[in-house]
Amino acid sequence: MAEPSVFHAGEIAVQERTGDRPVAERRGSMIGRRLVPAARAFLDGQGVAAAAAAAPDGALWASLWCGVPGFLHSDGQGERVEVLSALDRTADADPVRGIIRAGAPLGMLVIDFETRRRLRVNGTVARVDAMGLELRVRETFGNCIKYIQQRQRTDDLPAGAIAGAQDGHAFDDERRRFIARTDTLFVASIHPERGLDVSHRGGQPGFVRIEPDGTLRIPDYPGNGMYQTLGNFEVDTRAGLAFVDFERRRVLSLTGNATTAFGAEDPRHPTGGTGRYWSFTMVRWVEFPLPPTMTWTLIDRSPFNPPSFHA
Repeated sequence: MAEPSVFHAGEIAVQERTGDRPVAERRGSMIGRRLVPAARAFLDGQGVAAAAAAAPDGALWASLWCGVPGFLHSDGQGERVEVLSALDRTADADPVRGIIRAGAPLGMLVIDFETRRRLRVNGTVARVDAMGLELRVRETFGNCIKYIQQRQRTDDLPAGAIAGAQDGHAFDDERRRFIARTDTLFVASIHPERGLDVSHRGGQPGFVRIEPDGTLRIPDYPGNGMYQTLGNFEVDTRAGLAFVDFERRRVLSLTGNATTAFGAEDPRHPTGGTGRYWSFTMVRWVEFPLPPTMTWTLIDRSPFNPPSFHA
């Protein structure tokens, strides 16, 4: 019996539409079912990971978790990943942590902004308790360094009072400014059988455009040709976004729905040549702080970033 494809029907449909199916077939071999030793060594030394989960009402949320390096830990077989509460510094208002439950899917992207390395680890939650949580790995693979802005993290004493969490159902001026100055976001997507995924998106500040009707338009830059995110959108439009403002130490998480447009290049809002965009309709937002003990210094924006949108 032939092995099932590492790609589901939605991913294959996008790969075929873009002409990247041969590329995806070659690169599909990089998707594994456990962490190899090099991946385990990378993960165990990291202090940042994006995460994605589904709420009981079905809404998807994405977030950025931060902790003392070592707050993520893999087992010797590369089949499980722990998030250790004792070393975790993620805010209590984080919208993902509170909805995680055993037996549910969880998407994770371990990322090192200084070296621009990232590692996808998706699977099912095996345990949630006072010690932390444990993820049973379903799939894992590395991603390239494209569109990651290089930043250095410094851990120190809190710089002062940090504003608490806020939430709403419509964009106000403050949230619009937040999105306009952002150069980094994470997107959660889901497949009914394959589970959750969370992916990085980056660009020059202003690369995400807020349309007059309040929807967000995000250019889909050239990537690895596998289309995990857009493939999920083909079969389930639910999505979650997490915009990160490193200078102000804030995260803006949104839940809503996404659709993809092909062959729609707008020279005022370039895609890097793909002609692809995806639009996001927001249902609710939550803004919350990053750990106040962490300072992020921009070293360099990605040389791969296309120009940002200008009216």
